[in-house]
Amino acid sequence: MLFSCANRAGRILVACFSAEQGANRATAPVAMIDDPVLFNDWHVVARSVGMATSAEPCPVRLLGRDLVLWRSNEKLCAWQDLCVHRGAKLSGGHIQDGCLACPYHGWHYDQSGRCVLIPAHPSQPPPARAQATTYRVAERYGLIWVCLGTPNNEIPVFPEADDLSFRKVQAGPYVFKAHGPRVIENFLDVGHFPFVHSGFLGDPGHTEVGDYEVETTSDGIVARDIGVWQPDPDGSGKSAEVKYAYRVLRPLTAYFMKSHQERRFSIFNCVTPVDERESVSWLIMALNYSPEMSIEQMRSFQDLVSGQDIPIVESQRPELLPLDLQAELHLRSDRTAIAYRQWLTKIGLKYGTA
Repeated sequence: MLFSCANRAGRILVACFSAEQGANRATAPVAMIDDPVLFNDWHVVARSVGMATSAEPCPVRLLGRDLVLWRSNEKLCAWQDLCVHRGAKLSGGHIQDGCLACPYHGWHYDQSGRCVLIPAHPSQPPPARAQATTYRVAERYGLIWVCLGTPNNEIPVFPEADDLSFRKVQAGPYVFKAHGPRVIENFLDVGHFPFVHSGFLGDPGHTEVGDYEVETTSDGIVARDIGVWQPDPDGSGKSAEVKYAYRVLRPLTAYFMKSHQERRFSIFNCVTPVDERESVSWLIMALNYSPEMSIEQMRSFQDLVSGQDIPIVESQRPELLPLDLQAELHLRSDRTAIAYRQWLTKIGLKYGTA
């Protein structure tokens, strides 16, 4: 599944399924992810740019649930993708007079989710039970965030979001046939650079990871001053000895800042648990140098790096991230991953872990 969807004109917005994948999904339904930690957290489901110009509802998936996004009169709505009448998907309908109309019997739902018109009985007031299931939705950093429950936290902070000295470029979304914790742990790992990203983020001739310390706070994990030599740290083609600082902001949201002299490059990584074994990584890159690098060059570089990560993460066994530290071998260079696993245990995350 490519996490982008096409409207009726065929323009890519946010999520799109092949016919074969749709058939497989229909014959083999995926269980919902019922993890309270994730149910009451914010997750990225789309980019704002797609929905800003869309005149059509758009289907997305989150935690094994079908949702529909739609916008009318500047108001963005995120609902369960279900008409309460006969269970048709509202995402197949259309927007009319500020309402979302079901494609099956034309029931009209206003922006609060209340049914306001039943065409088969236009003079009859719809019953109070004719109400779509609505969810909290917000837009930040050019991304659309949804919480299915009651948020226990604010949307994670991207430090460079409002810093005008940094250029910001969105990359992805990247689909992993893997659980979200495995995706995040790979993002936190610098030891794989010389082997998975040789010639770019690492070199087999420079494999040593410098010693560093990790701090676990009430908000997550912080790891600083991780030294790495890189042949091409950011796609500019200039080698450098760089320093990484990592933060785990939420169970499936992490960030790093890479520094070399006055050059700063960061990535804000939000991993969305689409289904039990499908995760989508939404990235925002920020850098304060190389104005000559085009947005296309930066995205192409990240496409390359993520394309190298995906098959490795998908190959990892066990598929569930072991929170028991005795289940796998660990080294000093794994301190960030160890702290991450311990923190997931502390906050009680069940999804994607064992």
